[in-house]
Amino acid sequence: MSHAASPPATPGHHGKPGTAAGLALIVGAIGVVFGDIGTSPLYTLKEAFSPHYGLTSDHDTVLGVLSLAFWALIMVVTLKYVTIIMRADNDGEGGIMALMALAQRTLRNGSRSAYVVGILGIFGASLFFGDGVITPAISVLGAVEGLEVAAPGLGRFVVPITLVVLAILFAAQRFGTEKVGKVFGPVMLTWFLALAAVGIWNVIAAPEVLKAFNPWWAVRFFLEHGWHGVFILGAVVLAVTGGEALYADMGHFGAPPIRHAWYFFVLPCLMLNYLGQGALVLQRPDAVANPFFEAVPDWGLYPMIILATMAAVIASQSVITGAFSVARQAMQLGYIPRMRILHTSHDTIGQIYIPGINWGLALMVFGLVLAFRSSSNLAVAYGISVSGTMLIDTLLLALVARTLWPRARHGIVALCAVFFVIDLGFVVANGAKLMQGAWFPVVLGIALFTMMRTWRRGRELLRDEVRKDGIRIDTFLPGLMLAPPVRVPGTAVFLTADPTVVPHALMHNLKHNKVLHERNVFLHVETLPLPYAAAGQRLKIEPVGDEFYRIHVRFGFMETPDVPLALMRSCDHGGVYFDPMDTTFFASRETIVATANRGMPVWRDKLFAFMHRNAAPASNFFRIPGNRLVELGAQVEI
Repeated sequence: MSHAASPPATPGHHGKPGTAAGLALIVGAIGVVFGDIGTSPLYTLKEAFSPHYGLTSDHDTVLGVLSLAFWALIMVVTLKYVTIIMRADNDGEGGIMALMALAQRTLRNGSRSAYVVGILGIFGASLFFGDGVITPAISVLGAVEGLEVAAPGLGRFVVPITLVVLAILFAAQRFGTEKVGKVFGPVMLTWFLALAAVGIWNVIAAPEVLKAFNPWWAVRFFLEHGWHGVFILGAVVLAVTGGEALYADMGHFGAPPIRHAWYFFVLPCLMLNYLGQGALVLQRPDAVANPFFEAVPDWGLYPMIILATMAAVIASQSVITGAFSVARQAMQLGYIPRMRILHTSHDTIGQIYIPGINWGLALMVFGLVLAFRSSSNLAVAYGISVSGTMLIDTLLLALVARTLWPRARHGIVALCAVFFVIDLGFVVANGAKLMQGAWFPVVLGIALFTMMRTWRRGRELLRDEVRKDGIRIDTFLPGLMLAPPVRVPGTAVFLTADPTVVPHALMHNLKHNKVLHERNVFLHVETLPLPYAAAGQRLKIEPVGDEFYRIHVRFGFMETPDVPLALMRSCDHGGVYFDPMDTTFFASRETIVATANRGMPVWRDKLFAFMHRNAAPASNFFRIPGNRLVELGAQVEI
């Protein structure tokens, strides 16, 4: 395992900063990783001075809010995520699931603490997805709302235009992001340069705003506003949404390009723009209605609206592709049912399209736009889930640092105490907006968490029932071979969740067809808590006797499980040769019957049965050719 400052060297993670390869990675990271946090200036300051916070746009308040935003970016994004948490990588992969896996390694396997850490990780991932649904809606709405500044009469077209832009974005997903992705970097580079230019243009007119770098203005804000000042953190958190995404996307580019892009380009551009908006408000307090577009010179307004819309689309694209990636990881780790996965690139295996996730996300995003109708209304709902995820990240980081980083643990655990107070402040501030709209991502997060836990628990109960009613292979085969049935040519591969128990499919085949294949394989597919399985871990072959074999195939959670390919390569490991045209795969497809007084409440049994019934067949997920697969049904009560 790598727990260093950067992921292990891989073909996609080479190139020192300053070299052509290093600069290409930095530009690529700017295009993909920083979309969410890069579009925050569209609505952050506007939301801070919205009526429900009751702030006036006077000199001290403007400097106080700007100081809070600056120091939030420094403490939460720069120090916590970019500098510290990115050192906690799982073979180069980041995100809350990777951090959860690292934290669980510090605890005894199967212990209560490991279980609690697992629950925290899944709940954090569910909350993160809850806020991720809002990103496309608020980003595109915030960009298109520039039309209201350019031509107030066009205000009624903001929602329809937003829906059209989002519909095109979701419809285009099936074509893949390979070609579109090539323009992401240059567009976002232009976007950040435009943010900086607009900021400098306004700061020159009111350099007084530079005082916001002094943390005293943030302290003074709390002293003047008392406990009420805490609630403004509900708007300040909008400046740091996307910070967790930097860590989650670390596997695509490696930590160094993301760090260099943030330290030397993205952070300065963001701060210049926030300062520019603040400088404008100091001169024209009425500009708080939409300070981002009001700060743009008249001649540049329409180009900025177009550029902002492109940046918002890129930010939304990052969320969508991230949802595909997380969904595949969750499938591999057994937290959600198998779904149909399409590969959109012949060269890059990681570029995938999951229709179910895409259109489910689209329906929720369209619903949000129609329900909230403005970025200001959506900003109320935004933030609570991501602040909850950031709080969980802090707890997991403290656990990882305490055990895995012994030399730095005292300093980092002390910093975690500071981060905890900041994150808790964000959670409390956003919790106050619960009835105004913040309930949506919380309810969505809880629903996703419930479904993930139900699927995981249901799979455990299903395995237990199969094992309880099953016959052990080591006792079944000797009895079978005393009076063997007719052997027919070819190889039969029986997929099984428990390689020690006779698969239902074999029993049904013997019962109904009364034949046994010349060669029989009990195949168990396992997903490791690692992104990629090492060559030596991929395959394990155990001869059982009488041309029966027990084969374990292992994949990492970032890999596409291609079972036929793995079996064809078995002869490279001293195993048996598989002829694809002479091999038949047998799988059991269980029908779940919900019963009372078993492992879960009946409603959860029924929910699991529904998800199990609608899960994609194993043939699709394991890339087994449909014309080589035989599925046999079985009814199981849980």
